[in-house]
Amino acid sequence: MYAPERQQQILQLAQTRGRVDVPSLAEEFNVTQETIRRDLSTLDRAGLLRRVHGGALPAGALHLEPGLAERDSTAADEKERIARAALALLPAEGSVLLDAGTTVSRLAALLPADSTLTVVTNALPVAARLADHPSLSLHLVGGRLRHRTHAAVDDWALRALADVHADVAVVATNGFSREGGLSTPDLAEAAVKRAMVAGAHRIVLVADSSKYGTRHFARFGSLEQVDVLVTDSGLTDRQAAEIEELGPEVIRA
Repeated sequence: MYAPERQQQILQLAQTRGRVDVPSLAEEFNVTQETIRRDLSTLDRAGLLRRVHGGALPAGALHLEPGLAERDSTAADEKERIARAALALLPAEGSVLLDAGTTVSRLAALLPADSTLTVVTNALPVAARLADHPSLSLHLVGGRLRHRTHAAVDDWALRALADVHADVAVVATNGFSREGGLSTPDLAEAAVKRAMVAGAHRIVLVADSSKYGTRHFARFGSLEQVDVLVTDSGLTDRQAAEIEELGPEVIRA
């Protein structure tokens, strides 16, 4: 069976079952799991399926916000490469806003122990990774803790961020697109992300390519506000060109 034929059948199965998983498809089509992953990635880039951990959903399926553990295990290799590429964009000295997000947390883990940056974050995982850096000035923003993302949100967080103007903000997103901008499922978290975008001179967006073309409930910014998008090689040349037309530099790690 040729790949387009197999992908057409996978699409039909996803629409019938509501979800498909990699191991089952590999067994049904008598191919390797890596072959199925490539098929799902092809269908995802075409907007016909939405990749999720371990499989895929039909493109029209409701976008539910994944938990922290699930998000950290999704596209783990891509997130590690993105984090390393984003690390090179941080200043040697100065101030940085670090958003909540698993890719941002990976970036925090890569910061050298002797870093002298001033870091402001609303994310407990990020703060925990930086708490033992003796030369770094760490400011943890307070507020109501969202258990799903371990991020501080609401008025306390927004008041603190209103007094900050950092050199760089590293911001994560659940979805990004030309028309839908930057979006996340939760309004309170979107408000904090919006404050971070407003509170920095330079905006670095970190997002794996599976999030391109995805739109969530709460919009917090536009691609025109982003200076650099750091993503992975799954973003096609055409998609990268579409984004760069809006202003951001695109780095595919």
